[in-house]
Amino acid sequence: MSSPPSDVRSGLTGGEDAPAAAGSPSPAYGGKPLTVAVTGAAGVLGERVAARLVGSPGVRKVLALDDRRGDVPGVQWRVLDIRDPAVAERLTGVDVVVHLAMDLGMETDARARSAYNVRGAQTVLTAAAAAGVGRVVLCTSAMVYGALADNEVPLAESAELRATEEASLVGDLLEIERLARRAPRAHPGLQVTVLRPAVVVGPGIDTVLTRHFEAPRLLVVAGSRPCWQFCHVDDLAAALEYATLGLVEGEVTVGCDGWLEQEDVEQLSGIRRMELPAALALGTAARLHRLGLTPAPAGDLAYTMYPWVVSGSRLYEAGWRPAYTNEQVLGELLAQVAGKHAVAGRRLGGKEAATSLGAAGATVALIGTAALVRRARKSRRI
Repeated sequence: MSSPPSDVRSGLTGGEDAPAAAGSPSPAYGGKPLTVAVTGAAGVLGERVAARLVGSPGVRKVLALDDRRGDVPGVQWRVLDIRDPAVAERLTGVDVVVHLAMDLGMETDARARSAYNVRGAQTVLTAAAAAGVGRVVLCTSAMVYGALADNEVPLAESAELRATEEASLVGDLLEIERLARRAPRAHPGLQVTVLRPAVVVGPGIDTVLTRHFEAPRLLVVAGSRPCWQFCHVDDLAAALEYATLGLVEGEVTVGCDGWLEQEDVEQLSGIRRMELPAALALGTAARLHRLGLTPAPAGDLAYTMYPWVVSGSRLYEAGWRPAYTNEQVLGELLAQVAGKHAVAGRRLGGKEAATSLGAAGATVALIGTAALVRRARKSRRI
C-alpha cells in the first residue's frame, strides 16, 4: 500500500477509526533470527528500540552499547565509547547495528557535539564493516530535506537534500547522510539504511522544535506557510524495527499520516499566534544566537515557516502504520511542556520567565530580544 494521498490532512483522517496509541505490533518476518547491536541504548530512543527488539520474533539477541548502563531487561550490555575503534571487537557475530548514539543536546558546545556525532557514525560504520556486519541502520531527521517555500507536500524519499549546514544539528545530520552514502562504496557488502523522522515527540524528547510550543505565543513569520507533521517516538521505534529486519531499505521517511496547518495547530493547542515580519524574526534570531543567548541559529526558524512534510511511502509499502495521529502527538507534546517557558528555543527559569513573559508585551514575550540583548551587553562590559 502506498502512502496517503498528498491532499489528505491528518486532521481529516483520524476520528473514530484512528488506531489506538499503544504502539504498532511487530511485523511479519520469515528470515533467520538476528543478532542486533543498538548503540546509544541508554538514551530515550535507544531504550525504546532495544526493548522493542528484545520482544521481536525476528531477533535472537540484542547487544546494548553505550557509555553508561541503561535499564533495558533482556539485553547484554557493553559499556564503551562508540568513537573507540575497539568497538569492532564488540560487533563480532552481529548481523545488524542500529546506531542511535547521538548528542542532540541544545546546550552542548556545537564543536564538541559535531565531533561526537560525526566521529561516532564514522567509527560505527567502519567497525561494522570490519566485523562483517551486514547492515547498519542510522537515524537522522527529515530536516535534512530543508524547509523551503517550494517544497512539495509531502516530500518523496528521493527528494533532494536542500537543508543548509550552518552551526546547527542539521549540519551534523547532513554529514552523517554523506557518510551513509559513501559507506557501501567504501565497504562492499555493507548495507546502510537511513531513517528520516518528522518532528519527534515523546517522553524525554527535548528539541528546538518541541520548545517552540513552550512559548506564550506561536511565532508565525509573515508570508510563511507552516505545515506541522509529528512522529511519536514509539512509532519511530517500530519503524526502526522494520529497518533492522530488512523490511525497508535505503532512505526511509517516517511520520504521522498527513499534516496540520498552522490554523489547526492553533485551534488544537489554544495558543494564539504572534506574527512578525520575516526580517525582524530572522534578524533577531541571528542576533540572539550570535550572542550565545539561544541554542539554535536563525536558519532553524525555517522549520517553523515552511513545509517539510514527508510521505513515509516505503514504510507503508512494507506494512508499517503509525499508531499515533498528529493530533494525538500534539496533545502529548502540550502536556509534556506544560509549565515550561522558552523564548526562541532558550528555556527560562521561574524568575526569568516571569520577567520576560509578564512585562514585555507580545513581541518581547515571544522573542525576548530587549532583555536578553541588554543582559548580554552588560555582562560583556563587566
